[in-house]
This record gives sequence, C-alpha cells and structure tokens, in this order.
Amino acid sequence: MLAVGLCTVDLVQRVEVLPVPGQKVQSSSVELVAGGPAANAAITIAALGAAVRLVTVLGSHPLAELAKRDLAQYGVEVVDVMPDRAEPPTLSAVSVRERDGERTVVSHNASGITASATIDLSDVDTVLLDGHHPALALEAARAEVPVILDAGSRKPVFDELLPMVDVCACSSAFTDPVDCPVVTRTHGPDPVQWFVGSDRGEVPVPQVETKDTSGAGDVWHGALALGVARLGQVPKVANMPDLIRYANRIAGLRVQHEGASWRDELR
Repeated sequence: MLAVGLCTVDLVQRVEVLPVPGQKVQSSSVELVAGGPAANAAITIAALGAAVRLVTVLGSHPLAELAKRDLAQYGVEVVDVMPDRAEPPTLSAVSVRERDGERTVVSHNASGITASATIDLSDVDTVLLDGHHPALALEAARAEVPVILDAGSRKPVFDELLPMVDVCACSSAFTDPVDCPVVTRTHGPDPVQWFVGSDRGEVPVPQVETKDTSGAGDVWHGALALGVARLGQVPKVANMPDLIRYANRIAGLRVQHEGASWRDELR
C-alpha cells in the first residue's frame, strides 16, 4: 500500500482543562511522536499487519530523525522526497483534555513546502492521499488502483485531484459537493454515512469510553484503506457496511487509549 502526504512531529500534552487565551496550565504527561494524517494512517496499516510505504517530506533535522525512527518502529517504509532539507519538519502542538479526550491542535502543516517527485507506482495495490503535498498527491493519483482521499478539510488541490479519486472519505467539516464513485462521511460519534452512486446508507459507531481523540480520523482512514486493499477493487454497495464497521472498530480502539499506546494495541 502507498500513503502520500503529511508527516509531522507531534508534541502531545494531556491537561485537566484546555487553556484559554492568557492562561497557563500544567500537563500531566508529554509525548513527542510522529503524526500527521498520512503518517498516522500508515502506522495504522503497518500495525494491522500490512506492508505500507509513506511518501512525505521530513529532511535531515534531528526532529525529522525522531519521526523516521518512530515510523520505522512500526514497520512503515519511508520515502523522503526532500532528504537534505535542513529546516525542522512540520510541528504540531496538541493538547488533550483528560476527562473526555477532546483535543486542540496547532500546526503549520505543509505550508511553504513545495515538494515534487516521481513516485514508483509499479507495486502499489491501493493509494491513500491527504492532499497536504499537492504535487505528490497528483503524481500518486495516477496509479491504476483504488485511490482514496482523506478529505478532512478542503485544500486547493482538491479541484484537480477529486476527478482522479475513487473513494472520498470526508469529515463532517468537509461539506462541499463531491462527485466520486464512493463517498463516506464521518460525524464523530454519530453514524458514518456512505454513498455509492444513487445508493446510500449509514453505519453506527460503537459507543466506547473515549480517552484521546487525537488522530482518530487518520486511524479511521488507514483502516478503511486497508479494507479496500484487501477487497482488491473499488468498493461496491454490498461492501460498504463491512468496510465501515471495520474502520469504526479500529478507530474505536484508538480513542480508548491515551497517547501513542493505541499503536501497540493494534499489533
């Protein structure tokens, strides 16, 4: 499998209350881990036992090396298209509220980074994109295999990218009309909707004790992509309930665990 997009270094702190402007709070724990939509999805796929290659931008900064070690620990093959980039990789500051797992995220994402490369698509069975590195996403979307887009939030490249996509996995925040063969739409703890042509349905989300929602959508997308890869084709109407139930179950495992401990739970 191939995942293409953003890899960040996440500074994650658990707090009793999320800070408001002008307020200082003390955290109960601190983690420094690899994150980002494509990277979290790749870690999910690898932890579930599948081979996955992540095409991203990291560079040579010490923090980038931290992310690479973290990804390697879970068996993710990393292709860094800008290995000599000296600047720090994208950093995300994440605060997680202890009582319910809600979080806030401040991230620079891939703003200011222009990355392009030829991507080897010869041995790829499924592609998952997050759109954060537009030229890389467009290059990978040429693959003649199912292409899945993590449409958590709108990005300028989507106008060009969406016609190349087979499965558009939208969040509730992405409300633009989507014309793709398969569309899913998550709504947090509410049922996940799916659309295949004129057919549609929804699948309830299991009710679990939530300890940390960070990256839950990324995990959901990784599980969905793995389900599509195992299916070996663009999903049809009959496939949708089982695919979504599988993604729901894996994302449910993630939110029941604090911090990065969810990764070991999937192994």
